[in-house]
Amino acid sequence: MVLWVILLCSLVSLLLGGLYVLGVFRRRRPNEPPLDKGTIPWLGYLLEFRKNSPEFLKRMRKKHGDVFTVLIGGYYFTFVMDPFCFGSIVKESRSKLDFRTSATQLVVKVFGYQPIEATQRIVHEASKKHLVGDGLTVLTQATMESFRKLMLFNLSSGEEKRVWQEDNLFHYCYNIVFRAGYLALYGTEPPRGAGSKEKAEEQDRLHSNLLFQEFRKYDCLFPRLAFALLPPKDKREAERLKRHFWNMLSVKKTWQKDNISGWISDQGQLLAENGVPEYMRDHFMFMLLWASQGNTGPTAFWLLLYLLKHPEALKAVRDEVDKVLRENRQEVKAGSPPVTVTRDMLNQTPLLDSALEETLRLVAAPMLVRAVLEGISFRTSSGTELTLRNGDRVALFPHISVQMNPEIHEEPHKFKYDRFVNPDGTKKDFYQNGKKLKFVNMPWGAGVSTCPGRFFATAEMKLFVFLMLSHFDLELVDEEEIPAIDSSRWGFGTMQPVRDVRFRYRPRF
Repeated sequence: MVLWVILLCSLVSLLLGGLYVLGVFRRRRPNEPPLDKGTIPWLGYLLEFRKNSPEFLKRMRKKHGDVFTVLIGGYYFTFVMDPFCFGSIVKESRSKLDFRTSATQLVVKVFGYQPIEATQRIVHEASKKHLVGDGLTVLTQATMESFRKLMLFNLSSGEEKRVWQEDNLFHYCYNIVFRAGYLALYGTEPPRGAGSKEKAEEQDRLHSNLLFQEFRKYDCLFPRLAFALLPPKDKREAERLKRHFWNMLSVKKTWQKDNISGWISDQGQLLAENGVPEYMRDHFMFMLLWASQGNTGPTAFWLLLYLLKHPEALKAVRDEVDKVLRENRQEVKAGSPPVTVTRDMLNQTPLLDSALEETLRLVAAPMLVRAVLEGISFRTSSGTELTLRNGDRVALFPHISVQMNPEIHEEPHKFKYDRFVNPDGTKKDFYQNGKKLKFVNMPWGAGVSTCPGRFFATAEMKLFVFLMLSHFDLELVDEEEIPAIDSSRWGFGTMQPVRDVRFRYRPRF
């Protein structure tokens, strides 16, 4: 009898523990946001959230208001949709709101890199040294040389006649921008090994193109890999691709290159000094490749597509590009060497800046997540004080709450190339309900998790578009509608199209 009582108590304890894990007993406490657990224990709204995150969040916002807590895959996420609350969230101390927990889980899963305590400091220090100021000037020059090598090398040779060439716009932009960034960051083939400078450049073109083809395979698997939703066959392919990049970007192979950027070399050296084994530094190099090149090519695609779909925008930005060239005593001529665009020249393009910012507003959709390590309180714009519970997650989804908010951006679904610039070239301010907003576009994150490479990424995309507009005539093959976005990529940065778009280009002169 005693044995049966013990077994029964054990079963009851297990049952209650299981129900607790599944969230059955969770109740809303005073001053907490509205709670919605859905109908499926533990899963909650996971399936609906993954299927269409924006529509789900819009429905929850309409039902519960600007701040609400929902159950998603065993975690309680409090979504803050009030832009006036963003400051208190992103500035909160790491001891209370920590982004590293979820970030660590993600990089281990998708790149195989296990961060050490010093990883964030190493990335921050290297980025501060090489991705801003004089370091960014050097890296912009290296990227300019990469673009010359990939897309302009025939222009002054007489081989490139003034005839139209057709290609897929998304593939073209992603391919060229990815390869230019890769060569600028990870180095180039030594001429002494290839036999001559020309042969070394040809090897760079061939090698970077093969690397991009494999990268695209991995990139297509990335969203489902991050959510652990890959079927067995795709999971094996993802593992094969990871091993491929660990090998191709390994410390041994990278250090045989010429012109390795200080950003790459410094981080590799600092990791070694902190005792990170070589194989794990190989994994780190793969993570840096995706972090630096996973969004720039797709963003460049959207920017060029929006310009091609809006002739007045294309003319205005191209006129600005030509004006900058004239003022810097450069000119695009038939048979002449390609122009050299510097960082200073990229700082003279307020309309291009605005067009890029507008593109990011439309297509950049990251989700900013913090783990609540210690319960905190914050006040909404209406004056309501709300409390976040220890162990939960707090999330911002700026694409809906800010970037597509009609109270902030008039006609938010329209591309307006000059939305972010005043007539005198200064940046425009934005308001909601008469109050000035600090956060009106958040493609790079915010606070301690702001993308450290945002200035280089911006320079890279602007440089590509600058060169395309200055050297080529561009037009769409068919006047088709702008393609829909791939809904599987919500929350991971720049969205990608569900299909490609045909375009053609030829030298302007």
